[in-house]
Parts: sequence; structure tokens; C-alpha cells
Amino acid sequence: MRAALDTNVLVYAEGLDDLDRQARILRMLGDAPDGTLVLPVQVVGELVNVLIRKGGFEPAEARRIAYLWIGRTLSAPTEPSTIALAMDLIVDHHFSIWDAVIIAAAAEAGCDLLLSEDMHPGFRWRGVTIVNPFAEPMSPLLDTFLDQSVERGRD
Repeated sequence: MRAALDTNVLVYAEGLDDLDRQARILRMLGDAPDGTLVLPVQVVGELVNVLIRKGGFEPAEARRIAYLWIGRTLSAPTEPSTIALAMDLIVDHHFSIWDAVIIAAAAEAGCDLLLSEDMHPGFRWRGVTIVNPFAEPMSPLLDTFLDQSVERGRD
């Protein structure tokens, strides 16, 4: 299984807004099996913007943080096909263009999950299910995703 990350997940991971959520998401991402976290390129841009504008980070520090996330995840680029799929999401499901690009990139990258606090939890499209990583109880899909690392440790 693969899980794509939405901007808000990384914003919490960087300690903006809520330290309890930071601890929870860092633990969760730390438990994710190697090679299973996917970062849509759109999210990288949004993260840098939030770190600078909302977090007060210097641009060079925001860039450094973005590179760290790029280095520990698989990349999901935005191609013309991604934009075409995003337009389908806009027309058929009324997503904003930027959320639609993230969902489409996750689908093209073969993700099973998109971890997002503020998109539509439970929405499923082209094999990707949006899951709120902070929801209680934890989504069974997220639980299964995180259990992969436990199962790999037993092998």
C-alpha cells in the first residue's frame, strides 16, 4: 500500500498549529513502511508557502524543510494527464483545482490512501481513499497501512 500526504499533514508535522497533532502525525509517518509515502509536487509548493506566510519561516529554511520531505518520500509529479484528471474531479465532484491535482497525482502514483485532514474523508476515486489521520477511531484503511511495517518486521 501507498499513502499520499496532503499539505495539512506536513504542516502539522512541522509543528505549526497543534503540538499534539504534530506528535501523532510524526509517530504515524515514522511507522509507515519505507517506500510507501508519496508526496505530490503540489503539496511541496503549498508547504513552502504555508511555512513562509503562516509559519514565519525564512524562505531558505522553508526550502530546506521541503527538500527533507522530498528526500524521504516518493514523488508524484504533476503532468498534463494529472491536470486532465483533476479537471474531471472538478466537474464531477466539485473539488477545488488544487485539491483535485493532489488527488489526481495520488491516483497516478498508485496510492491507496490520501492522508488529509480537510478533504472529504471516505471519498474514493480511482483506487485512492481520502483518510483523516486524526479521526477517532482510526480508519481501518490507515490501520492496515500502518500494520504493513509490523508485518514486515516479522518476516
